[in-house]
Amino acid sequence: MEIDIGIGKSGRRAFGFDDIAIVPSRRTRDPDDVDISWQVDAFAFGLPMLGAAMDSAISPATAIEIARLGGLGVLNLEGLWTRYEDPEPYFEEIASLPPEKATRRMQEIYLEPIKPELIGRRVEELADAGIVTAGSLTPQRVATLSPYALEAGLDILVIQGTVVSAEHVSSRSEPLNLKEFIAECEVPVIVGGCASYSTALHLMRTGAVGILVGVGPGAACTTRGVLGVGVPQATAIADAAGARIRYLDETGRYVHVIADGGMRTGGDVAKAIACGADAVMIGSPLAAAAEAPGRGFHWGMATFHPTLPRGARVEVGTLGTLQEILVGPAHENDGRRNLFGALRVSMATTGYSDLKEFQKAEVMIAPSLQTEGKALQRAQRVGMG
Repeated sequence: MEIDIGIGKSGRRAFGFDDIAIVPSRRTRDPDDVDISWQVDAFAFGLPMLGAAMDSAISPATAIEIARLGGLGVLNLEGLWTRYEDPEPYFEEIASLPPEKATRRMQEIYLEPIKPELIGRRVEELADAGIVTAGSLTPQRVATLSPYALEAGLDILVIQGTVVSAEHVSSRSEPLNLKEFIAECEVPVIVGGCASYSTALHLMRTGAVGILVGVGPGAACTTRGVLGVGVPQATAIADAAGARIRYLDETGRYVHVIADGGMRTGGDVAKAIACGADAVMIGSPLAAAAEAPGRGFHWGMATFHPTLPRGARVEVGTLGTLQEILVGPAHENDGRRNLFGALRVSMATTGYSDLKEFQKAEVMIAPSLQTEGKALQRAQRVGMG
């Protein structure tokens, strides 16, 4: 239903995770009987999650640990790990910068050219650990840099930007033909981000195995403020899931919808799946792990853009180990630890046995969900306060 913004413009109402609630069904289940595993192409994972390709969250070491826990860590192949032989001193410096100097200094640090030989070496580090290897490149560089990653043994390629379209128009250069590139690529490709039905549908038609859904919801992202562009995540995911249904009807081919950003708690992860996502991509929760390279700070892929930064360095602190954050145990009640234990219990509580079933869960608009009956928590700033 469209709402009049003014005489000459109308728009749809859109919803974020805080605006909705999952409705219990007529049955409940034992959490041990719930299956939260996920498979994309030939690769199976115990957790329906990808670690976002952000330097503050994913290093070769954390990607290996995430794989051990059942997920998939995506390494930023244009980040510090492929610009510097030893990036650790730069992580230390970034963590020590005062807020007023952080963006400018990060722009300088990221001016160091990407070294193709380091791309190969980082992928080899992952492959030597015996895990599924995944790396992210931007559309502008994927044609020239992906061969180094593929030769080193990359298993899954992620083509990622603030917004990626199937039809990029440029009068200055020959744009990437995404459909041709994916058809010729030796490994499965995930592309994103997008935030609308039409863009999701067109990205599915490129041959990608999965699409990333999310423009601007990340904890460190400022795209919505800098560019005024974005769609609240619950609506964006549901629209992309609708595009998936149409594409499946057209072709018989299933494309995975991956919610990218905006998830802080286990409840957010559960809502993303209930809205239609097959898996989630998370960044700031991982950046808050004790093992994270960001040392308690988090920043996105566009934070250091040389002319128009669209991100901030934010302090996330340290919540616990990667294991505690992803699969527990949790010793606090704020929902930021044991994210996928929470997903399992949410599915059990509402009566669904696997992710595909959970995508069919009833969801309602619930503006009072965060405040109803929570006066004491809010006053004391505990729990949901």
